[in-house]
Amino acid sequence: MNVLIGITGGIAAYKSAELVRLLKKENMDVKVIMTDHAECFIRPLTLAVLSENNVYTRLFSKDKENEEIRHIFLSQWADIMIIAPATANIIAKIAHGIADDLLTSSVLAFTEKIFIVPAMNSHMLFNPIVQKNINILKEYGFYLIKSEKGSLACGDIGDGRMAEPRNILKIVQEIL
Repeated sequence: MNVLIGITGGIAAYKSAELVRLLKKENMDVKVIMTDHAECFIRPLTLAVLSENNVYTRLFSKDKENEEIRHIFLSQWADIMIIAPATANIIAKIAHGIADDLLTSSVLAFTEKIFIVPAMNSHMLFNPIVQKNINILKEYGFYLIKSEKGSLACGDIGDGRMAEPRNILKIVQEIL
């Protein structure tokens, strides 16, 4: 199975490295798309080593690879897509069809199952706007993997932690 992982700019991005490792352990082929903000939290090299594939960070190729139209190439290559962590920003962009980077463009070109794994502060998560955007994604057929309760990066304790990678894998396997 080919899995496309989208990583966005939240502190939980470090957990995505473990998710990639677990997917590879299950003999899945993994490719990673990182947003600009994701690169502030984890380096592409880490994910390239774990996935044994290139990590994609830009919409357009700077060299003459056979992937000049990357969002189409990647969306046709993958069987499923997992966006983890999914920030409030990426959830809003997807819910409203904004395609201004490689990840959001790939989502719009993708026709298979997409799993969204929210991760953010509790106040953000339960903001009515974010909840509305989450409901929009559910209506469109996205699979939402609920966040977990616990200690948050800001020091608060509450809901909003990205689901643990082993729990994400289990849920994805149950749905597939």
